[in-house]
Amino acid sequence: MIHIAVDAMGGDNAPESNVKGAVLALNENEDIKITLIGKEKQISKILKDQKYDYKRLNIMNATETIETGDEPAKAVLKKKDSSLVLGMKMLKNKEADAFVSAGSSGAILVGGQIIAGYAGNVRRAPLVVEMPTMKGYSLLLDCGANVDAKPEYLVQFAVMGSIYAKYILGVENPTVGLLNIGTEEYKGNSLTRETYPLLKDCDKINFVGNVEAREITEGTCDVFVCDAFAGNIALKMFEGTAKTLLKMIKGSLMTSFKGKLGGLLIKPSLKSLISKVDASEHGGAPLLGLSGLVMKAHGNSTEKQIKYAILQCIDFKKNDLSDKIEKALAK
Repeated sequence: MIHIAVDAMGGDNAPESNVKGAVLALNENEDIKITLIGKEKQISKILKDQKYDYKRLNIMNATETIETGDEPAKAVLKKKDSSLVLGMKMLKNKEADAFVSAGSSGAILVGGQIIAGYAGNVRRAPLVVEMPTMKGYSLLLDCGANVDAKPEYLVQFAVMGSIYAKYILGVENPTVGLLNIGTEEYKGNSLTRETYPLLKDCDKINFVGNVEAREITEGTCDVFVCDAFAGNIALKMFEGTAKTLLKMIKGSLMTSFKGKLGGLLIKPSLKSLISKVDASEHGGAPLLGLSGLVMKAHGNSTEKQIKYAILQCIDFKKNDLSDKIEKALAK
């Protein structure tokens, strides 16, 4: 039985979406049990109308909540009875196998570092996102945790990403590319130029050189490595472009009778495409390299997205991903 702690109070739609999402996950998979952390009265009120296995769901009362506008470090240190801090403590004490939160990104990063702690020789923990491509999915990391990175951090990100791609995505010998403004070895800023030879000499990865942002959607490689500044811009650009293109396609089809007729014919294919790029079909971004798994869900997550974020944790635990990362970076 995999034990997953869920921050019931984190995110724009908390606690309702978080509680209902946890129930959806519980009803979909019998191999998990969940602890909902937050204000007990609010959680219990929502659960009254839900059907679920009572033996596999617990509530841990938390009197405080870390808000999005709170300064992350101060909030984590001062609000010790918040749902986020209590969840991180459960992870640290091995009382839970994973912690899921849609709360403040900054607070999750700070809490993960100072409470849950790094695994072994890990220097920094990157956020990872699965990017839909022409070939399936590729990983982009770091996509939001370390805006100021060092070359040695990116090398560790490459190793972590390779382990993720192998055991979660099922890629036997994942290729790794360094996100850059050109493919030539000498291209880029000081960070990428210093990182390139380190990745080239790393025998734990299958490094294929520099790759440009336009190659992400092509699936040129399985793992795209970068600092969080570049990664977050690339991610948000992709999300915005995907939404705009889908709106343009729908708008174009509705301009004529022939378009509407064609729309009916391609509707099944269009639905499949939408589900691939729709964030609600994917849970969240795991924060790799900690002593336990922290899954960062979108701040405006729906109950469906919370469900997927919780279910994502199952494969990570079954494949002992945190342990594999710690052993790989300990050598």
